[in-house]
Amino acid sequence: MSKALSVTAAASGRQQIFDFLYKWGMLLTVVALVAIFGVASENFLDPNNIINILRSIAIVTVIAIGVSISLTIGGFDLSVGSTASLANALVISLFVWHGFGTTESILITLALCTLVGLFNAFLIVILRIPDMLATLASLFVIQGVAMTYSYGGSITENMVLPSGDMAEGTIPAAFGALGQVPTIVIIMLAVTLLAQLGLSLTTHGRRMYAIGGNPEAARLSGIRTTRYKVAAYVIASLLAGLGGILLASRIGSSQVNAGGGYLMDAVAAAWIGFSLAGSGKPNALGTLVGAVILGVLSNGLVMLSVPYYAMDIIKGLVLAIALAITYVQKR
Repeated sequence: MSKALSVTAAASGRQQIFDFLYKWGMLLTVVALVAIFGVASENFLDPNNIINILRSIAIVTVIAIGVSISLTIGGFDLSVGSTASLANALVISLFVWHGFGTTESILITLALCTLVGLFNAFLIVILRIPDMLATLASLFVIQGVAMTYSYGGSITENMVLPSGDMAEGTIPAAFGALGQVPTIVIIMLAVTLLAQLGLSLTTHGRRMYAIGGNPEAARLSGIRTTRYKVAAYVIASLLAGLGGILLASRIGSSQVNAGGGYLMDAVAAAWIGFSLAGSGKPNALGTLVGAVILGVLSNGLVMLSVPYYAMDIIKGLVLAIALAITYVQKR
């Protein structure tokens, strides 16, 4: 009898440990990484380096929260990287080619990015193409549109236009400030907070989770699933566009497929965030923590002189572990 009780107690203890690690493992990972890199490199904990990490993850976080919102309704948006590239090209071209001001350029760019979300929703909701396949197709379409629009090259001040004329527009100083500290960090935190509050505390957020959990049951309960799916993809595209605008502000130009490199980190951050506090679902705070993990990893590995081509191995392993924890818990 006592042996059976001890076995039961041991099993219960293991389950409690697993539950604790499942809920708080991501935060413990951040603490562990900071501690390891702080000991291994004397400059890692320097305030300037911490600021550099926050600046480096801001764009990834904004784009990743868009991915998270598409995940809430059971979808998945692979086109966010190319949408960011398109926004990068659009906003700089509006300054350099057409002489628009900061506010007008940002609003026009975001409005055009809304069309990307509507295009994705059309493919998924109306044509009923599986979301991953639809947004994969959209990825190539939008990437091609961005490259065609920019004539396959960079867009900069004082560039020579295809017509042979010199571009006379300039990038406003106010726009350049958006991509600098502290503004870019404040924007990242504001987007995270608004998304988290919207998903967790509003009826609309709960309905989106309900659609992601069981779309047919959500439909039968009276939720307008089509409307929420369209909204999710539009918001994802808007946030990807905002990420592209911040990227343009940060680098001061438009580069070919500049947003493409953010896709995988954004996807990884969104999925890593599932396990934060045991939520088991997409959430903005978890996405931020996922982006912090990736940012700390990248920064720390650079300081330790790890070759850049080996970094993706470690990022991939972290993502695999996060997914394993999430899905093992659901079994």
